[in-house]
Parts: sequence; structure tokens; C-alpha cells
Amino acid sequence: MTRVAVLGTGVVGRTLADRLSEVGHDVVVGSRTAKDDGTRTFADAAAHGEVVVNATAGLVSIDALTLAGAANLAGKPLLDVSNALDFSVGFPPVVHTSDRESLAERIQAAFPEARVVKSLNTMNAAVMADPRQLAGPHTALMAGDDDDAKRTVAGLLGDLGWRDDEILDLGGLAGARGLELYITLWLSVRVALGTNAFNIHVVRE
Repeated sequence: MTRVAVLGTGVVGRTLADRLSEVGHDVVVGSRTAKDDGTRTFADAAAHGEVVVNATAGLVSIDALTLAGAANLAGKPLLDVSNALDFSVGFPPVVHTSDRESLAERIQAAFPEARVVKSLNTMNAAVMADPRQLAGPHTALMAGDDDDAKRTVAGLLGDLGWRDDEILDLGGLAGARGLELYITLWLSVRVALGTNAFNIHVVRE
């Protein structure tokens, strides 16, 4: 059992928190303010977690992590599942990342003692948390500079139901740039299919 802090109370945060709790982890959900349902402040949740999951909206992730506190993030694997999407101009949203710098890299720069790993942002929350709902194999991509942190994240993904051969390590955190830009293709596929229940599969020789 691992103590996990899930920061964010939206669909992604709640879905991951519920599933991680279901498979046996000690999960605390963090928000800007504590609530009667057991939700704690970002800082209290991050202090609790051995692993921190950033499931906040990407445009406010650094603000949320600042409230969590750099000291509470230091030395811990920080799984970043967020996408920096701006819906203020309508659909499709503007993606506030580029092939030069990802949100995950900005988070790592802001919190240099955290061990940031990007993963799971290329799919819907339900698929993140329960990959076996889709028929056949499919792929969870990850990127990060710390190998131990990536092994920890891979372990959590395994607990969610991801098989070892479905987890593809892209190397350093610069790989998060492609993971975050992929959301533009994901949105087009989602419109074409009319469903969120899909994912990509990397076919190997």
C-alpha cells in the first residue's frame, strides 16, 4: 500500500482517486479548501502522499502545486496527468504547450526537488483508471528524468490494470512535449468516434 495524494477534484482526480483506493492504496484528495467529504487542502494532501498525482486543470497546475508546497513535493514522484487546455475561445481548446516546452517541464522547473513523470494524459479518465474496459492491448506512454520515479509510477499503473508490455517509457521529460501536443489529435478522434472510450496502441515488431 502506498500513500497517494491526488490533487484535483474534477472527473480525472476523483476517478483516479476512487480507483487507486479500490486497489488498496491510502488515498487523500486535495483541493484549494478542505471539505466535509474528506477532501483536504492541497498542502495537507501533498504532505500525506508518498506519491503525488497532479490531476488539476493544466492552466492552474503550477498555482495548485504552489499551494501544495514545494517542501511537501520534494523528493516525491509527481505523476502529472494534466493538459494545459484553454476553452475560453470555444472548441477546440487552445493547447498551451509547445514542441519546445511542456507543462510537465514547467512544473519540474518550478519544483526542482519533485520527481515529475508525465503519463496518462493521452486518454479519458475512465480509461486511465480501468484500461481493461477496452478490448485488446493499448498503450500508456510516460516520460520523466528520474528512473526510480518512473518505476514507481509504472507500479501504480500496474495496480490500475496496465500490463507491463503496455507501458512505454519515452525517456526524459522532454518526451512530455509530444504527449501534451497529442491532445489535439485525441480531440479530433473523439469527435470522429463520438465516444471517449478509446486509446492508441503502439504496435511493435
